[in-house]
Amino acid sequence: MNNQKYWNEKLETLPRSGIENLQLERLKEIISFSYENSVYYKRSFDAAGIKPGDIQGLADLEKIPFVDKKTERDTQGVGSFLGEMCAVDEKDVVFVSASSGSTGVPTLSPFTKTDFDEWQEVESRLFYMAGMRNTDRYVHALNFTLFVGGPDVIGAQNLGALCIWAGTVPSERLLFILKEFRPTIIWTTPSYAWHLGETARKNGIDPAKDLAIRKIIVAGEPGGSIAATRQCIEKLWDADLYDFFGISDIFGACAGMCEIKDGLHIAEDHILVETVDIRTGKALPDGEQGELVLTALSKRARPMIRFRTGDIGCVNREACLCGRTHSRIYITGRLDDMFIVSGVNIFPSDVEYVIRGLDGITGEYQIRVFEKNYTSQYAVEIEKNSGSDEPDETLAGRISAALKARVGVKPASVTIRKDGELPRATHKAKRLTDERN
Repeated sequence: MNNQKYWNEKLETLPRSGIENLQLERLKEIISFSYENSVYYKRSFDAAGIKPGDIQGLADLEKIPFVDKKTERDTQGVGSFLGEMCAVDEKDVVFVSASSGSTGVPTLSPFTKTDFDEWQEVESRLFYMAGMRNTDRYVHALNFTLFVGGPDVIGAQNLGALCIWAGTVPSERLLFILKEFRPTIIWTTPSYAWHLGETARKNGIDPAKDLAIRKIIVAGEPGGSIAATRQCIEKLWDADLYDFFGISDIFGACAGMCEIKDGLHIAEDHILVETVDIRTGKALPDGEQGELVLTALSKRARPMIRFRTGDIGCVNREACLCGRTHSRIYITGRLDDMFIVSGVNIFPSDVEYVIRGLDGITGEYQIRVFEKNYTSQYAVEIEKNSGSDEPDETLAGRISAALKARVGVKPASVTIRKDGELPRATHKAKRLTDERN
């Protein structure tokens, strides 16, 4: 398999009609299974006047009510430890992950053995698509504590790579591992990939010359799909960067970037993707930006049918230049991170696109959203490179103009900090502070 282009060529290059036939078959199965085995779904379907037999085509999915994080929290622990959404007995569950709880109460995501094995098979597919082979040494630098990304190292082992279970060790320890064990691939978050490269340089290590990393996989933040951010990290490490997307509520591994780096291929044999209007919930055509709604087509421990992810993006169902036919998703940001200034929707990723592409600054930034005279405004903080002699006022004006050109609204202020003054992230970066009531 080492010289093949695809992990599973037949599946990854299925014609669109074949993908949709497979999805419809699995959709009917999971809806019937959920209705028969989940207290929540039977109640929800009955309340909506829906029976499993009413779903005869993919378009019929719109008849089914949405679920979201609130649904999970409200049903978790009700009636049993795993809650009303669960469709299997606890004795059939072999693994649970948990959300970070950043948007509320942490929610458990249970997996049967089949759920878990299928998840890792998809992970192997995504790793292979990013160029991992059985000759690689792979360091897994993700949190293992209940985080759904932790077990994905097994997908790399299934592929045959030599795996180093590093986890979230201190940067100096991880750099020691990179120097001594010479891994060729690492997976972390975009923020930490940048921070680790900076830390290496401060310790006299050139990540591009002194280390063996040739591929970087990132997830957890939109940075990997922001061209300016991706290129900055790639230049720092002299390595190719590939963005992954996963969500514990659905399936763990969901989508990943191929060598073309035009969107993320979603595993459509296991996940059905929709885009809906964030206000009305109505389905949007392919290519139009809205909230991504995902349905797990095979996960049985806790079925997730029409889950509103809170991620904003769009879908492209055209075949990719890499030859793969599974849809690609493009994620702009999180609905709960979006703020509106002068009627313009702004995501932190819009600001990051500008900041990462400008000269004379480190690329680190913070955003503050606040109210003034009953209107929302935003301010940004950035760091000036230590060797730059550009006047702060000139630099602030240049950044303000670039932000207005990109997002349509200039910031209320741009504060210039010294290199190293802004916080660095070792996991997911928090770059937005909302001070509004």
